[in-house]
Amino acid sequence: MNSPDLFEQIEQLKKAKNAVILAHYYQEPDIQDIADFVGDSLELARAAQKTQADLILFAGVHFMAEGAKILNPSRKVLLPDLRAGCSLANSCPPEAFARLRAQRPDHFVVSYINCSAAIKAQSDVIVTSSNVVKIVEKIPRDRPILFAPDRNLGAWVSQKTGREMLLWQGACIVHETFSERKIAQLQVEHPDAELIAHPECEPTLLAKAQFVGSTSALLKYVIASGKQKFIVATEEGILHQMRKQAPGKILIPAPPNHACACNECPYMKLNTLEKVLAALRDETPEIKLSEELRLKALAPLERMLEWSV
Repeated sequence: MNSPDLFEQIEQLKKAKNAVILAHYYQEPDIQDIADFVGDSLELARAAQKTQADLILFAGVHFMAEGAKILNPSRKVLLPDLRAGCSLANSCPPEAFARLRAQRPDHFVVSYINCSAAIKAQSDVIVTSSNVVKIVEKIPRDRPILFAPDRNLGAWVSQKTGREMLLWQGACIVHETFSERKIAQLQVEHPDAELIAHPECEPTLLAKAQFVGSTSALLKYVIASGKQKFIVATEEGILHQMRKQAPGKILIPAPPNHACACNECPYMKLNTLEKVLAALRDETPEIKLSEELRLKALAPLERMLEWSV
C-alpha cells in the first residue's frame, strides 16, 4: 500500500509544473487513481492531442509516450521507466518491415498503434482496436492491405470486414498466453458467466467469446450489460476500472497457461507510483524524436484521428 504522502507530492508537482498524467487501463490501480485521464490507446491519443499542459507524463509503455511526443513536439513528454516497452511493438523491426513494404509497393499499410514511431512513419494510417474496423472499411476495396504488427487483431478485422489482408506475424505475449483449457473449465464452473475478450487474443479463443472488443469497449460492455458475471480475457489492469464503475459485477480474470502472473503485462507494471514521482520531480526520462521521424509518423496518426470521428 502506497503512502498518502506519495499522492500528495505528485499532486503538488503536477500543479507546480502544469503537468498532466495520462495512464493506460493496464497500469497499476494507484497510478490509474492519480492520473488525470485513464483510457485505451485511442482515448489516450485524443487526450494527448487536446492537452494544454506544459509537461506530459505518460504512464504506459514506450510507443504510447512516443505517440504523445509525435502529437506534441513543443511539450516535454516523460515515461516513468524507459524499459517499459511492448512485446508486440518489438515483434516488428523497422528494417524487416521496410523490406516487406518494398516487396508490396501497391499495398495500403495499416499499422496498429502498438508499434514504434519508426513503423508508424512507414504506414498510411494508424489504428487502434477501438477504431480499426471503421478505418479498414474506409479503404478502397481495390487496394490490397498490409496489416501490422498483430496477426490476431488482423485476422479478427479480416473476418469482421471481409477484407483479405497480408498480416505481419507479430503478437502480444499477454494476449497469447490465455489458456483455452482453463477458460473452458471456468465456463463449466461458472455457466452463468460471459466470456469477453480483446481482439489481440488468438482466433480460437475469440470464437468462444460472447463479446469481443477494445479495452474501453470491454469496460463499457460490463457496465451496460444485464449480466452479472464475466470471464475477462485481457490484461488484468482493466479490472480495476470495471470494479470501480460496475461495483456489483463479478469479474473473473482469464487464466494464463502457467502458474504465473502472465495475464499482467510485465512492461506496463514497470511503472510505479515512486517512478511517477521521480519522473515529475526530475523531468526525466524524456522521450525525444528527430523532427524528420516525428513528421513522418504524424501524418498516419492524424489520418487515424480524422477517420475516427
